[in-house]
Amino acid sequence: MDSYIQNAVELLRKLVSIQSFSGEEGPRSNFLTGYFSERGISIERIGNNLIVRQLHHNISKPTLMLNSHLDTVRPNTGYTFDPFTPPRSNTHVYGLGSNDAGASVVTLLQTFLYFYEKELPFNLLLALSAEEENSGTDGMRLLWQHLSEEVSMAIIGEPTGMKAAIAERGLLVIDGEAKGVSGHAARNEGVNALYIAIDDINILRSTKFSKISLTMGEVKLTVTQINAGRQHNVVPDRCSFVVDIRPTEMYTNSEIMEILRPIVKSELKARSLTNRSSATPTGHPLLLCVQQLGIESYTSPTTSDWMRITCPALKMGPGESERSHRPDEFVRIKELQQGIEGYIHFIEKLAEQQ
Repeated sequence: MDSYIQNAVELLRKLVSIQSFSGEEGPRSNFLTGYFSERGISIERIGNNLIVRQLHHNISKPTLMLNSHLDTVRPNTGYTFDPFTPPRSNTHVYGLGSNDAGASVVTLLQTFLYFYEKELPFNLLLALSAEEENSGTDGMRLLWQHLSEEVSMAIIGEPTGMKAAIAERGLLVIDGEAKGVSGHAARNEGVNALYIAIDDINILRSTKFSKISLTMGEVKLTVTQINAGRQHNVVPDRCSFVVDIRPTEMYTNSEIMEILRPIVKSELKARSLTNRSSATPTGHPLLLCVQQLGIESYTSPTTSDWMRITCPALKMGPGESERSHRPDEFVRIKELQQGIEGYIHFIEKLAEQQ
């Protein structure tokens, strides 16, 4: 086990040094392609996405996908060191993407190597995806077109402190626009678009979605921005506002739009309908493993590549979500150890259920 842990540490240090912003993962994908080739392991590459299968892959068996993402956000200005050449430590790995989601990448990769030649009642498939951070079309959306019929269930590697996120709220951002007629404020002319927007906002605030999720509760709707008017004496003929909605698995984003559009006068446009919510199905072996191993579970407020796949899944990985996208990012070496050991125990327990 010590060798797997040390390999994870050294691999993560190398990955941190390779710039891999969303859409620019090529050099990191190239490096990992070579990493597997040096070990005699075949790899399939789709764009900058990588797929690796077990030695004894059997299409008659179900397949568990181990997934995390290769890309990072861009570093902010708060770093006190070069995010690509961070200081070396005996207890931590520092650098951009070390926590989100480099720690999951290397621990899932080492876990995959641990089981590579072992016979399991299911196949293991390692999928390292691109463009997760920017929801790009050439990441998991592209990858899933090739894997959807093969993969039966998945573990999505993100920094969760090795707790199990068994549900993940979606995200629906709506741009609203109220239209009126401009006029002079002193003469009580025109139709005030701001007043139309205010009425609609009050309607949206009071809207209740009747279907309530057992794991996530109610759909959450919040108006977060509003803008109208050019000067004090002109009745505004346009008022725009933004609605932030966190759906549950009880509604698709399209269904929410169908509910909201008819009840307001403003025009509502969704920025995207693809950021759906997810939940591990009740009674699924993944969820039973969480319960049997006594792993703490929760509902995640953040999205991941989970929302881009259609099979049962959960989200779990080393590191902590609050470190993501912050300066001087790091993960503890002890957390990498907990990640590998936790994944191995989970997969062994899952195998017992098959």
